[in-house]
Amino acid sequence: MSNTNTTVVDNPLIVAGRQLQSRLIVGTGKYKDYPTMQEALQVSGTDVVTVAVRRERLVNEKGESLLDFIDTDKYTILPNTAGCFTADDAVRVARLGREILDQLDNPGKEWVKLEVLADKKTLLPDPVGTLQATKELVKDGFNVLCYTSDDPVMAVKIKEAGAAAVMPAGSPIGSGQGVLNPNAIRIILELLKEGDSTYPVIVDAGVGTASDVVHAMELGADGVLLNTGIAHAQDAVKMARAMYHAINAGRDAYLSGRIGKKLYATASSPWDGVISYIPGE
Repeated sequence: MSNTNTTVVDNPLIVAGRQLQSRLIVGTGKYKDYPTMQEALQVSGTDVVTVAVRRERLVNEKGESLLDFIDTDKYTILPNTAGCFTADDAVRVARLGREILDQLDNPGKEWVKLEVLADKKTLLPDPVGTLQATKELVKDGFNVLCYTSDDPVMAVKIKEAGAAAVMPAGSPIGSGQGVLNPNAIRIILELLKEGDSTYPVIVDAGVGTASDVVHAMELGADGVLLNTGIAHAQDAVKMARAMYHAINAGRDAYLSGRIGKKLYATASSPWDGVISYIPGE
């Protein structure tokens, strides 16, 4: 097994011409309450947060508005089309998000995290609907960050359709299984970065804990998007802090160039000069 040390350029994460300070994108759903979400976002270090923009999801049963707990001057809001099962529905929701964020003058108003799901049981992306919606939204002036499967062929088609970023799933949404097929992610990274090493590939979905984030980043992903891993942790704020450290640790590990894997041990100290005991002396 050869040594895997290589020189990697530390390109900043730039999406649709906007440089992101954090490589961690965090969702705003599923928290036990809005104050917990607010604190978790803060300690995560993120500067982009995803929001499901359907009107019925913006206000809870207490009448509290989600947007009242998000500093729209601090965070870029990434509207998502969660819960959409057709391309037409996703396009409508994306336009609704643009309308809401335009009123807030938030830089995310031309962005959308596109999800077109196949069914409610698996929450896997519908490849046909996803590609159709990507083309329509790009034509409509959106910067599309597209959630997709870990299929390299589909990832290439989505990039060719004009997506600002491709976001392959590590594993099914909310499953907490981490990156199930690292080789598929490696292939996607290789194909999508041919001729443009700065094209953003962000692992989206399936993260359960900090080590999953580290794994994704060590593969060379430009970032990770997650929600359930923080929101459903027993201590969401503490997990958010762990994710903050994980995204940075994983990136540093990738850039540093890990040692090669070997079948047998390699001594960390040289054998030369080892003191030997000679009987009788």
